[in-house]
Amino acid sequence: MVFTSIDFAYFLPIVFFLYWFVFNRNLGIQNLFLIVASYIFYGWWDWRFLFLIAFSSMVDFLVGIGLSKTCDPFRRKLLLLTSIIVNIGFLGFFKYFNFFAQNFVNAFSFFGHPFENTLMLNIILPVGISFYTFQTLSYTIDVYKNKIKPTDSWPAFFAFVSFFPQLVAGPIERAVNLLPQFNEKRIFQYEPAVNGMRQILWGLFKKIVIADNCALYVNEIFSNYHNYSGSALAVGAVFFAFQIYGDFSGYSDIAIGTSRLFGFRLMRNFAFPYFSRDIAEFWRRWHISLSTWFRDYLYIPMGGSRGNTFTKTRNIFVIFIVSGFWHGANWTFIAWGALNALYFLPLMLMGKNRVHKDWSGSQRVLPNLKELFQMGTTFFLTTLAWIFFRAESLGQALDYIGKMMSASLFSYPNLGCEKLVIGILFFLGMEWVQRKKDHGLEFDSSHLPRPFRWGIYYGIILSCIHFGGISQEFIYFQF
Repeated sequence: MVFTSIDFAYFLPIVFFLYWFVFNRNLGIQNLFLIVASYIFYGWWDWRFLFLIAFSSMVDFLVGIGLSKTCDPFRRKLLLLTSIIVNIGFLGFFKYFNFFAQNFVNAFSFFGHPFENTLMLNIILPVGISFYTFQTLSYTIDVYKNKIKPTDSWPAFFAFVSFFPQLVAGPIERAVNLLPQFNEKRIFQYEPAVNGMRQILWGLFKKIVIADNCALYVNEIFSNYHNYSGSALAVGAVFFAFQIYGDFSGYSDIAIGTSRLFGFRLMRNFAFPYFSRDIAEFWRRWHISLSTWFRDYLYIPMGGSRGNTFTKTRNIFVIFIVSGFWHGANWTFIAWGALNALYFLPLMLMGKNRVHKDWSGSQRVLPNLKELFQMGTTFFLTTLAWIFFRAESLGQALDYIGKMMSASLFSYPNLGCEKLVIGILFFLGMEWVQRKKDHGLEFDSSHLPRPFRWGIYYGIILSCIHFGGISQEFIYFQF
């Protein structure tokens, strides 16, 4: 089921009504209802994958129970290894088997021993497997490290793994934050729910008006890049930067806002990343739940920024390349990760990766020239890397960049996209004004008159109706 579909428009109010007015008397029953609702939401794509998420949930629930009953180091390691093998095994099989099989064949062909590839499997990637796998893994790892106590309530744990707002594309929640909320009685609170509705609306605007309209140009330009000038290719790359941001952060906004309707608090996943003044700041603002997951469960255990220059460099490349590979089984994602590692490495080695914090202390209406230059440079580097993310192959990405950097880069693109550019500028203006808030429509009622606020809400709704692009699947569903 997709957030922007008619199906979800019926699904959400029905679940909301039953959750608060029918199944609210008993916490266990309420959690069971959330499991049923979440499984219906997930099974809307393909009911067969419900067995996969149920089995993964059962394994990690039992591993948590097992860890609580033994202090023997060997048994604890064995239990943790069981969880890792099951979860990473499923992820590796469905997402990466064909990638490794094809590259195995290519390697033999390269050395003069070609043979027919009979290893490829005709399998479908389960939606959201990369997200819920990491979420449930964080639980067993934290229990193993005694950071949290395991739960003995299977309805709470199964609801934690399958919670429908963030099941398919995050945020990737930690058990330490979300799981206790399933063991607490939820009471409907008007203000958080209203703020959640505002965040849902802002997420819909980012997806329907910004991302889907950008996608029309991006798909055409990247599919036929040989026929376009360098300036048009540059516009295509910039539009993809806004497409993926509007698409993914829009999903996160809808997920976080929907969770508030049910009394849950999810972690923030995006913090206006295109206002970042260097790459390090960008990665503290972009896909925060994944970046912090890799930081806590991979980067820091490897030594982090401690040690000699070689160790620091190795750790940076490992975490970025693994992050790229997490996104997809293609060399383009690995190249995207490696390029971001190259961007990040000088800042880390010079100790300047924490120079820029947030904008909370900034009182200026507009950024100064230095900040504009820093944001522009960071956006340029990020957009250049996004070309690898979007391209079908490394060859296409390099060819695209080569043609973009030709003399025609300075010609007028003539794409007829002026209305979309105006929409993006309005979008950036709203985000800049709201850069100290959690989302673009989080207004302080004491500072902004009610008629003005409602004017903005209705304007956003009308823009979604009249300027929405052709519906596109959320990009991160493929990951």
